[in-house]
Amino acid sequence: MTTPEIDATALLRRWDDQQAAYIADREGRFAVMLELLERTVGPAFAAVDLACGPGSLTQRLLERFPRARVVAIDHDPLLLRVAAEALAPYGDRVTLVDGDLAGDAWPALVDDALAGERPRAAVSTTALHWLLPDQLLRVYARAAGLLAPSGVLLNGDHLRFDDRHPTLRRVAEEHDEATQRAAFAAGAATWEQWWDEARALPGGAALAAERDRRFAGRDATPPTTLDFHLAALRQAGFAEVASVWQLLDDHVVFGRIASS
Repeated sequence: MTTPEIDATALLRRWDDQQAAYIADREGRFAVMLELLERTVGPAFAAVDLACGPGSLTQRLLERFPRARVVAIDHDPLLLRVAAEALAPYGDRVTLVDGDLAGDAWPALVDDALAGERPRAAVSTTALHWLLPDQLLRVYARAAGLLAPSGVLLNGDHLRFDDRHPTLRRVAEEHDEATQRAAFAAGAATWEQWWDEARALPGGAALAAERDRRFAGRDATPPTTLDFHLAALRQAGFAEVASVWQLLDDHVVFGRIASS
């Protein structure tokens, strides 16, 4: 049975507005990631978008780099459906993969999608915080194993301040609240409203039910700090690691594989 079409373009636009409510200067974060890709691996390269969601980062990457191609992986069937339709104009420059980053099979799926070509970049935004710390370490290690020599990893996410930084944690929380109030007042959907809209679309309820089934029973994930991510990247085998962008507790972390 064919799942009815959904209005992916409108839904992706609503997703972007919703995410911008929770992530101050989200476009600035995207911009620095794309700039780093241009200066390290661009303009023609293969990339892996880890936990791609409905395709926000993949879309921006393909627009910025007309000679790039992306394997975009996620395990959420509703988000993958939105991505499939929203990214359809890019044709074979994008391949969507249904794979679970918490499991062991996804690197082989990426390798198959690239027909053995080693990607030069692995990217992710506002997604890997859903992983447990040990799962995150394994994802970084597997990404390092996939990347070509001199390949890079860029992960943009909230990396919360811990008890060592109570003042900064308070300021970051207040800043987040102010950003959300302004965005919601301007008409952005909340997280819950966006998912309600997605479920109401033709076929959305069934895809959402499958999503709930896939993620049922997973442990809640504790927040991880910048220190943890940098240490995890080093442990995974990245030769250079750093935070290359920061707005309070929102970071872009960078890892680079040695040249040989």
